[in-house]
Amino acid sequence: MAVELIDPEGLPEVGLYRQVSIGTGSRLVFLAGQVAIDAEGAVIGLGDLAAQVEQAYVNVGTALAAAGATFDDVVKLTAYFVDYEPGKMPLFVEGISRAAARLGIETPVAPLTGIGVAALAAPDLLVEIEATAVLD
Repeated sequence: MAVELIDPEGLPEVGLYRQVSIGTGSRLVFLAGQVAIDAEGAVIGLGDLAAQVEQAYVNVGTALAAAGATFDDVVKLTAYFVDYEPGKMPLFVEGISRAAARLGIETPVAPLTGIGVAALAAPDLLVEIEATAVLD
């Protein structure tokens, strides 16, 4: 396995993700940010953050598969939230859980940075998720 995920002593355990990932592979995969748009170009989950997180994660999974990778190969995730406030975190977690169930995987736990933004590329989009993976 090219990725080792750890929570170092002295840092808080977050539960949703690990604080550090160590990638030892030789092939890097960088994904463009994925949003809640399906293959036909339709926005999924209008006004529903959990549904949009779910679709964005499914899209990340699709992009990873095209590169020969899985969520096990991910070393870093970044999520951009429109008008973020802490009360939205349960919806984010719900969306991740639903996506993991759809994809038949464990909940992705690579290091995650969440960033609040004023807007994304289209007004109906609430979240965008990008990923970096390492392959052997």
